[in-house]
Amino acid sequence: MNAGVLAILLTVAISSPAAALPKPRKELYWFDWWEIEKKVWPISMGRGVTVAVVDNGINAHLPDLRGAVLKGVNPSEPDVGLSRVGKDRKNGGHGTAMAALIAGQGHGTGMMGVAPKVKILPIVGHRAGDWALAREIRYAVDHGAQVISMSIGSETFMECPGEIQEAVEYAVKKDAVLVASAGNEGRFEDWRSWPANCAGVMTVGGLDGHLRPWKRTTPGNYMAVAAPALHVGSIDFNGNFRVGSGGTSPSAALTSGVVALVRSKYPKMPAEQVVQRVLATTKDVGPPGWDDVTGHGLVRPYRALVDKVPSTAPNPVYDRLRNWQKSRERAGVVESAAPSRTTQAQSAPRASDQTSGWMIGAATFAALCILIGGWWILRGRLK
Repeated sequence: MNAGVLAILLTVAISSPAAALPKPRKELYWFDWWEIEKKVWPISMGRGVTVAVVDNGINAHLPDLRGAVLKGVNPSEPDVGLSRVGKDRKNGGHGTAMAALIAGQGHGTGMMGVAPKVKILPIVGHRAGDWALAREIRYAVDHGAQVISMSIGSETFMECPGEIQEAVEYAVKKDAVLVASAGNEGRFEDWRSWPANCAGVMTVGGLDGHLRPWKRTTPGNYMAVAAPALHVGSIDFNGNFRVGSGGTSPSAALTSGVVALVRSKYPKMPAEQVVQRVLATTKDVGPPGWDDVTGHGLVRPYRALVDKVPSTAPNPVYDRLRNWQKSRERAGVVESAAPSRTTQAQSAPRASDQTSGWMIGAATFAALCILIGGWWILRGRLK
């Protein structure tokens, strides 16, 4: 067999998986931006990677998602029947839309995800509060998620709650990459949104259809990267294709898909290096250098798959986590010298113990008074 024939056979073998998939809808403009069919899919389609989608449920029975979604769970409300999990109609099927952006199969409406060979793990119930989201993050990583996609956000001015931050730290130690949407509030006072502002999370800002910063992206000094946000189309709960008005939710979902592509290509690469690789291969699209809306720039999957990224490349996502860990350690040293309120509360006597102690003290005092009084009386008589 000559070299030319061998090259042709190799080319067919490499490109055939992508060629076998349905053609993505023309509205999915990021496929052209990222040259998904031509350059990305011949290298990686996400096979072997599980992406947890923390949202309001996924309709796994739609043709565009059939076979891509694992059994869903609601770890915050374990009494909810699993027949309901993954079938939540709230918000018009927000979770379904995000899952399709990641792993759409294209067999219904032509809705294709950027990583169609991944498996989606639906995690439902985050709206119960920060304690619930913390539990869901831990559940996701404990059940095999290498990527956790969180197109969600709190409506608050708070910093990242401690329970969620600790759950993020736990997930990072378990080698998971966490991705979150920046939010859609724009520059509204000093708005903060968790989990976007949690250290160790890759926060994603939005771009319009012309590679410009999307003006409604909630800015932050924790912004990492950017992806399409304006007029991003996907399917709803009933499987109908719709084009959204805009939001950083799809930005995070698409970036999660890109992370899955990299994890599939480099299965032994630690999560920290995966994030470093994605950050180092972005395209600057906002003001020169880093900015608080687009971060380091547009995510570029092909470059993230093939570029040589030095081990010394910056990784501010993990630097923030290390800084948080150091600050906690310093706080721990202070607390060891002066017990915290929690420690004091735990070591304080119960109310019944305090009452008993008071009664014993009072009785002792009364007895002492009687003794002293008796002594004075006796002394007077002796005189």
